[in-house]
Amino acid sequence: MKQYSQSEAPRRLEGKHLGMACCWALGLATLVTWNCMLTIEDYYYKLFPNYHPARLLTLIYMPFAVVSMAILTYYESKIDTRKRNLSGLILFFLSSLLLLLLDLASSGKGGIGNFIGICAIACSFGVADALLQGGMVGDLFFMCPEFLQSYLAGIAASGFLISALRLLTKAAFEKSPDGLRKGVILFLVISTFFEFLCILVYAFLFPKLPIVKYYRLKASTEGSNTVSADLAAGGIHINHGDENEAKLHERLSKKELFFQNIDYAVDLILIFVLSLSIVPGFIYEDTGSHQLHSWYALVLITMYNACDLISRYIPLVEFLKLKSRKGLMIAVLSRFLLIPAFYFTAKYSDQGWMILLISFLGLTTGYLTVCVVTEAPIGYKGPEQNALGNLLVLCVLCGVFAGVALDWLWLIGKKDF
Repeated sequence: MKQYSQSEAPRRLEGKHLGMACCWALGLATLVTWNCMLTIEDYYYKLFPNYHPARLLTLIYMPFAVVSMAILTYYESKIDTRKRNLSGLILFFLSSLLLLLLDLASSGKGGIGNFIGICAIACSFGVADALLQGGMVGDLFFMCPEFLQSYLAGIAASGFLISALRLLTKAAFEKSPDGLRKGVILFLVISTFFEFLCILVYAFLFPKLPIVKYYRLKASTEGSNTVSADLAAGGIHINHGDENEAKLHERLSKKELFFQNIDYAVDLILIFVLSLSIVPGFIYEDTGSHQLHSWYALVLITMYNACDLISRYIPLVEFLKLKSRKGLMIAVLSRFLLIPAFYFTAKYSDQGWMILLISFLGLTTGYLTVCVVTEAPIGYKGPEQNALGNLLVLCVLCGVFAGVALDWLWLIGKKDF
């Protein structure tokens, strides 16, 4: 097995900044196509006005993501990370391509058949999300915190960049015949092409970086069996055999890891329960139009995503990072005061207050997520960190699922419920 001598040790940091850029791009790839589908909801509301697409597509997406993630978490120690992540990227690419082809084939027409096709593609996005997000977080949990932070920032950037591009295309095509659909097609082409590029990045660039090889080799010596293919792709061939099996028996079980980190798990569930009970369904259907008219929902989504992205960089400043487990729980629970704030703002206040509220929601979502996820893996060995990463992603998806289900409660008392 290849070892790093003391004189070679500094080389393990080579490629750190390029690795951070790769992680950022892979984070962007994790949700860019799904965020694309969410951001073009104004187009889907035009095609399918009676189907509540913002709420229904998310609700369809989540069971597939959660069930797939639960299965993958149970078998995480036996699944090759490289094959898992590449499968997720390829599935994202094919699904976004199908979404584009479906719109082209139907000439942008509505109807139950086309909506069912879009729902089926949303299901495949859920499976791809579980494959890629769980695999990447588990992989990055035993690398440097900057990689994990960059990946999480890339996830947030996918929402912001898509939202910003949506505003630009809406402005560019607003007066053009069929301008809304032209902007949507441009969206889908860009996201599909980007997913293809990220397949190449993960397959050929990321595993060859010295710092990535170093961390994966370290995880392998601690008993991890999930990194073998990635090490081979980086030019390192190892065979621990029975030695790794013995180390796997020494590691903490998933149950032990979960209960040692149950407060972090609850934090992540509650963060996303609140956020997804408001975004995107409440934003599209329950805030009215105000002076911005058809731009209103897009502006709100963009502000949420922009603040989510900005806040994910705040923990890089050490004294601004919240590390106290008790402090994190208090901050997470206090966010639920936003529910009555959103209700009364939507009912009685103007658009300025709503923009301020949605910005604060985005800031707290991103900041608290990064604080929790970067603190959780400290003190564990490689196989345990991979398992914990998968467990926490499962908690995130469960929180999202609960949030999109609770989002329907905003419709109680409405005539079209």
